[in-house]
Amino acid sequence: MGIVESLTFPKLTEKFEKYRGGGMPGAVDISLGLDDGALDTEFTLGGTEAQLFKQMGTPNVDGIMLRFAESIQRDDTGEVQAVELVVRGRHKEIDSGEHKQGDSSTTKVSSTNSYAKLTINGEVLYEVDLVHMVWIVDGKDLLEEHRRAIGL
Repeated sequence: MGIVESLTFPKLTEKFEKYRGGGMPGAVDISLGLDDGALDTEFTLGGTEAQLFKQMGTPNVDGIMLRFAESIQRDDTGEVQAVELVVRGRHKEIDSGEHKQGDSSTTKVSSTNSYAKLTINGEVLYEVDLVHMVWIVDGKDLLEEHRRAIGL
């Protein structure tokens, strides 16, 4: 609790490809799903946390679950909102950096994730599970019909 100093949320990036069919006067971008690394996170924590090193080398693509929680306050209304990010994946880099007497130390962790879910005030803004073919945005499951079509 309270050991993460900073967090870089997943940079949700959709992969597009240009398509121009016969008779079309110009190309349109067609979606090919999410870009590689679209669910990746980076975070920095104060000091060193042994559990991170024990998790390194986890064989499953969703083997490590992390939950990040914060509260934010809107400047226009003063409303305080709960923010929660849950990810599942693996650590690809743990950088403990330089440790120097009299200075505080940090550990930077880069994780590659196969699952991410962002919730603000109890409302799920997005939930993506790459392994189970789930992509929910604002309550709409964008892949539900595709899963049904292939019998999943």
